[in-house]
Amino acid sequence: MTDNLIAVIGPGAIGGLVAAMLQQAGHDVVVVAREKTARQVTEHGLDVETDKFGTWHAPLRAATEVPHGARVVVAVKAEGVADAAALLAGTAPVEVLSLLNGLDHLDVLRSALPGVRVVGATIAGETLRTGAGGFGPALVRHRGTLLRAVVPDDAAELGLVAALRDTPIEVLTGGTETEVLWKKLRFLAPLALLTSAWGTGIGDALTRDPDLTTGLLAEIAATATAEGVPTTGEDLRGILSGFPAPMRSSLQADIEAGHEGELDAIGGAVRRRAASHGIPTPILDDVIGRIETRAAAGAHPA
Repeated sequence: MTDNLIAVIGPGAIGGLVAAMLQQAGHDVVVVAREKTARQVTEHGLDVETDKFGTWHAPLRAATEVPHGARVVVAVKAEGVADAAALLAGTAPVEVLSLLNGLDHLDVLRSALPGVRVVGATIAGETLRTGAGGFGPALVRHRGTLLRAVVPDDAAELGLVAALRDTPIEVLTGGTETEVLWKKLRFLAPLALLTSAWGTGIGDALTRDPDLTTGLLAEIAATATAEGVPTTGEDLRGILSGFPAPMRSSLQADIEAGHEGELDAIGGAVRRRAASHGIPTPILDDVIGRIETRAAAGAHPA
């Protein structure tokens, strides 16, 4: 295979949108998925609807294995990282760009790919995929105007980053890899945890228990600061208050469906890094426990 081929592992909401936009920009793209999803994409492609960038049909190719020697975008959820690493092992990718939430996934990917450049980046945008596994094309719906990828400074000249710049995605650099990941995780964690704990939009979740919110934001801010991204609880409150009040999180949807989704990749990652710096997190621990209970019960809070 040529190193001009881009393989996107995980044609979900983000992966599907990225793959469709790369193809629209003229790149040779194949999505990599499980057999049922790969068959659906191969037979029906993917429909894309956006508020800002138009609506189109993407006749994407799909496979169940990563082509040898490709440039690879990993866009699975946390629970799919081990499978993605297994797919990548032995395929000699030119480079790998990860667009996952959290921190720990990079160790898993790098352990499967010794000697390969694996870069952790982030992407932000309100995106939903529907119709997966059914008849006809699945639909990726991007709402609003925000669609931004942030990559480490030393990855600015990566081939995949250059390819993303050909698309409508806004591509920025944001310091070291750790800084890039923490600049998102520091607000993603309270957004996901608070909306999931209370089963409501972020506006109500921020004010439901003021003392709990203040304590949670302080613990997350202290951990981000120890990781090299100076942050205060008020900084985080300001970021979260700027989101639309009804905004929910994908973790919240997972919890309400009765499974924990990315709870460990988001909340657990913060807790582990806090512990490594000797930062106590009693409120974070309590919130994670509440969410675990909700997931196990598959129920909404009273």
